Amino acid sequence: MSTKWLKTLGATLAMTVAAGTVSAETLKVVTDPSFVPFEMMDQETGEMIGFDMEIIREVADRAGFEIDLNTMDFNGIIPALQTGNVDIAIAGITITEERQQIVDFSDPYYDSGLRILVREDNDSVEAMEDLNGQKIGTKIGSTSYDYLTRTLDQNDGVTPYPGSSDMYMALMSRAVDAVFYDAPNVGYFASTKGKGKVKTVGPLYEGQQYGIALKKGSEWLDEVNAALASIKEDGTYKEIYEKWFGPMPEDM
Repeated sequence: MSTKWLKTLGATLAMTVAAGTVSAETLKVVTDPSFVPFEMMDQETGEMIGFDMEIIREVADRAGFEIDLNTMDFNGIIPALQTGNVDIAIAGITITEERQQIVDFSDPYYDSGLRILVREDNDSVEAMEDLNGQKIGTKIGSTSYDYLTRTLDQNDGVTPYPGSSDMYMALMSRAVDAVFYDAPNVGYFASTKGKGKVKTVGPLYEGQQYGIALKKGSEWLDEVNAALASIKEDGTYKEIYEKWFGPMPEDM
């Protein structure tokens, strides 16, 4: 076998591999960088990390697409999908009937709910009714904001913030009396930066499920669902879950 023929064969194989790489579709994926520990910016590397980030990268690998990841405020995510500016979003997005009318959702990948967070020295708040007439921080465009305005009789003190760090800072500086938001995010803050300074109180409100959101009519919905099912079946989901949240409940 001549050297010239081997070089020609090698070049052909290289072109074939390159062509295969180029043909892999790249989808525009968006997330909100402030929803820890689901998605957050690694300050040392500048890379987006977190539970959701590991899930979407695993899903993309198994579904057969590349991701072009970008960030935006949470309240802009659904409109971006609706207009087709992005293909997929993952940001602890609660599956609701209203949202399902304008975007497609994957099968649920995380069970959640809403929780009250107060300062450690606050013993006056134990349940939702105790928040009437108080200053409460929550997040713009979130289901927690909708729940507060719908449930509280005196809700003029509800203040929506653009990011979760903003509302936690407001709580610590006493600009608000409480924060009401997604339970895993609230719990993560209470056990990390807010440890010894804040505490969660009351039950879990309005059980929710998070889903990966896709633009309406997406051809990738079945592949995304199949990928989610496979990572749950082979134990990958459990490994990712326990890395970020500790032992996974048996009923998940």
